[in-house]
Amino acid sequence: MNKKLLLSFSLMSLAWAAQAQYRSQVWCPDNGNGTYTNPVINADYSDPDVCVGPSGEDYYMTASSFHCTPGLPILHSKDLVNWEIVGYALKNLYEGDESLLAHFSSKPQHGNGVWAPSIRYHEGQYYIYWGDPDFGVMMVKTKNGDPAGEWEQPVYVISGQGYIDTTPLWDDDGRCYLVNGWANSRSKFASVLTVRELSADGTHAIGQPVIVFDGNGTENRTCEGPKFYKRDGWYWIMCPAGGVPTGFQLAMRSKSPYGPYEHKIVLAQGKTAINGPHQGGWVHTKYGEDWFLHFQDKEAYGRVVHLNPVDWTSGWPIMGRKGEPVTTYKKPKSSSNEIVNPVESDEFNAPTVGLQWQWHGNYDEKFGVPTAFGTFRIYTYKMREGANFWEVPNMLLQKTPADEFTVTTKLRFTSKAEGQMGGLIMMGLDYSALIVRRMGKSFQLAQLTCKAADKGNPHTEQIIATLKPTAEDQTDYKPGIHEDIYLRLKVKDSRMTFAWSPDGKKYQNCGDAFQMKEGKWIGAKFGFVAVETDPKCDRGWIDADWIRIER
Repeated sequence: MNKKLLLSFSLMSLAWAAQAQYRSQVWCPDNGNGTYTNPVINADYSDPDVCVGPSGEDYYMTASSFHCTPGLPILHSKDLVNWEIVGYALKNLYEGDESLLAHFSSKPQHGNGVWAPSIRYHEGQYYIYWGDPDFGVMMVKTKNGDPAGEWEQPVYVISGQGYIDTTPLWDDDGRCYLVNGWANSRSKFASVLTVRELSADGTHAIGQPVIVFDGNGTENRTCEGPKFYKRDGWYWIMCPAGGVPTGFQLAMRSKSPYGPYEHKIVLAQGKTAINGPHQGGWVHTKYGEDWFLHFQDKEAYGRVVHLNPVDWTSGWPIMGRKGEPVTTYKKPKSSSNEIVNPVESDEFNAPTVGLQWQWHGNYDEKFGVPTAFGTFRIYTYKMREGANFWEVPNMLLQKTPADEFTVTTKLRFTSKAEGQMGGLIMMGLDYSALIVRRMGKSFQLAQLTCKAADKGNPHTEQIIATLKPTAEDQTDYKPGIHEDIYLRLKVKDSRMTFAWSPDGKKYQNCGDAFQMKEGKWIGAKFGFVAVETDPKCDRGWIDADWIRIER
């Protein structure tokens, strides 16, 4: 084997091994002494759900991904505290429906797509159900029983508008039931939960919906996100109510899947600082313990994942410490002592995109691809003249990993035409980006900031420096000019500042501090943006060499 090729394979193997054992510098919930500190994932995994595999030692979690792709993230843990990203169940929104793919491929579908999924293991396969509020109840299952492997094409279980927050329950007799909530924005009613019967294989409805719980006109308004279980002959629905920021967790039980259900509040903020403990999944372990994973809304940082113990002594699943969420607690029993966290940094040495990354819309290969040169290339997206970045789908972004962190990246921006730009962005309803933009034979370094981007507002700009190209193509055929640069952003208390360096040694703070803002149902996300407005010229591109997330 060629020595160069052998070295390349060795470096890739090392990169994959390092990623498998990744430990975050900015947030690790495992205290190393048999206890953990919440959140167990300090990142935006909204509406988490969890199930345990047949070994009893492997836990799998998924979460809402809305319009970001790939969708339906799959995370794995051995102890419910240490989590790693192992794959995705959905490549693009509307996958398998060519007409919808064609119709919605041109721009992001902010806030649409995958809402509040549930993950279940049944007869050798893993299943994920979710509600797309515009098109209906969807289901996808594994091809070979491996959640980290390939998943089949999604199928429509129920077509229609308004269906959200869906969970199946396969009963002891093999019958299958589905519970769901309703999106007021589509159905014009909400705060009710309905149950219906599905076919035994879970692929289509064979029964009509029955309202089993109504929170209208009570403290249980905005009841949603139901999860369906059976325990000791009781049917259980666990769901949040009272609204995301200030709500609480309900448990309800009945001897029939169709109710009527009695209910009780089993987790609420109480005297803690953990607001609205909201929507998640219950799991019973092989060691006889019970745990509940749920989210807390942290505004710009998104909806982060907490773990609370569950006590069934009273016959009800009282969560946390007497119904209030814990901050630090003893870890679940497990045979594993491994400490691992979701990957954040990336050296871009692998031939596939890192699992921490998602595009801001359905992926097209013209957005960008890995290279054989230890970089990831992102091509400029051709946006409309006068538009802002809200309509740009080729932003390569990841979730914020902690309340305080620093992001540094080394990149080369290559421009083929006037006005092409690329750089580092913090994206949400408001955004701010530090970009390199071609102006004639030079580049400008500028901060672009937009308030209420979703309303179509233009961004403002602050010119920071004029930069000479660090390299120029010596050819007469479509030459490009290049800028090698190091960009940095720092986050603390939801405020972000930028810095830059020409050589990676001394960084200059620049621009104005930016107050981060969440996106549409998602937290703010950071990463790369590359755009232009000329529909005819050849694309420019970013070659990102590495990105590192540190304290």
